Amino acid sequence: MALIAAGVSHHTAPLPLRERLVVSAGETQAAAQRILEASGAREVVLLSTCNRTEVYAVEGDVDAAPAIWSDFSAMLGEDVSPFGYVRRDRDAVAHLFRVTAGIDSMILGEAQIHGQVRDAWERSRAASGAVLNRLFQSALMVGGRVRSETAIGRGAASTSSAAVQLASKIFGTLNGRHAMVLGAGEMAELALECLVSEGVRTAIVANRTHERAQVLAERYHAQALHYDECWSRLADVDLLICSTAAPRTIVGVEQIAGSLKERGDRPLCILDIAVPRDVDPAVGALSNVFLYDLDDLRTVATANIERRREELPAAEDVIAPEVEKYWEWLAGLAAVPVLRTFRTEMDRLREAELSDAMRKLDHLSPRDREAIEHFSRALMNKFLHEPSVRLRAAAANGRGLGVVDALRYLFDLRGTDAAGAEPESDDSATRGR
Repeated sequence: MALIAAGVSHHTAPLPLRERLVVSAGETQAAAQRILEASGAREVVLLSTCNRTEVYAVEGDVDAAPAIWSDFSAMLGEDVSPFGYVRRDRDAVAHLFRVTAGIDSMILGEAQIHGQVRDAWERSRAASGAVLNRLFQSALMVGGRVRSETAIGRGAASTSSAAVQLASKIFGTLNGRHAMVLGAGEMAELALECLVSEGVRTAIVANRTHERAQVLAERYHAQALHYDECWSRLADVDLLICSTAAPRTIVGVEQIAGSLKERGDRPLCILDIAVPRDVDPAVGALSNVFLYDLDDLRTVATANIERRREELPAAEDVIAPEVEKYWEWLAGLAAVPVLRTFRTEMDRLREAELSDAMRKLDHLSPRDREAIEHFSRALMNKFLHEPSVRLRAAAANGRGLGVVDALRYLFDLRGTDAAGAEPESDDSATRGR
């Protein structure tokens, strides 16, 4: 039994590639099941956010990575493996804990990733099992602890806040500016909150579901527009932030070009923080239009990393012991059924050999037969005692998986693993402490 995390992220792949690998919420369950079957894995969870698409798997008898790359490559239409990475066993555990804590994010310490990890796990539950369920429970607990016990999320800690910071640098100040937010989801709401706090004078919220736009607009004293109405108002705004869940670009040259004459020399700043992108890159070539996407936020993200770097050792101090704790649990989970099967198999051999011997010793009295039976059991228990003790000790100190695999191989103990076990209930695992 081995754990694997394989995927692509903002560390390894550019935005045009990442956006083509995004798996929507409605597609996650089917995609996880597809990878589960193709890879021969025992369990799978698929995590897809604006900056990463990753598969966490409990491997079966073969390496799951080639099937994962094959699935991703089919989505992409080209080989994705040069842009990917693979983490295994403890490294896979530590990677998920860092992701959930927000310290592997483009915006160091972002809070949204915690909920995205939780949602990805919930959507993949049909393809996950005891091992990954416990892993994701632990990751959510660790992420909560890092945020509550360190200052890793201090200050602007989201893609939306970084976008607004970038806009502030472009304009000098947003005080008195006019802004429009396209979309009404979590990222759009965060952007609107940041805009209002920066002193934006007039804010417009446009969304395909007008009711959702109205709710958001009322909360932040903004104006709600139907999606089809917003283009006529572009001439009035200085800043457009796009954050919808559309599967393809929805803002093209034709929507923007119509407002340019009315704008005169006033520049239009467009911040596209959606993945897949909302805005056609060709819009950036229009006169007096300045288009920025997620990868352009790296300059702001770098500044955040520098300010928060001092908190990384404290975060790692929370993560490291939790990685070992999970690994010890996993090793122990693997050891129990193998040890049980090992003893059962040895007892079967003992009984077979004893039966053969008794047929040749039919002159023995029942009392003598009982004594030999007792002797065979005692001898077997003596032989098995030390290996059993050492296997449990190995599980306790985190070396159990290697010893279990060796025992399984040496004694041909097939079909013995922890895939069907259930982890103990731990309600606190889904809460930050």
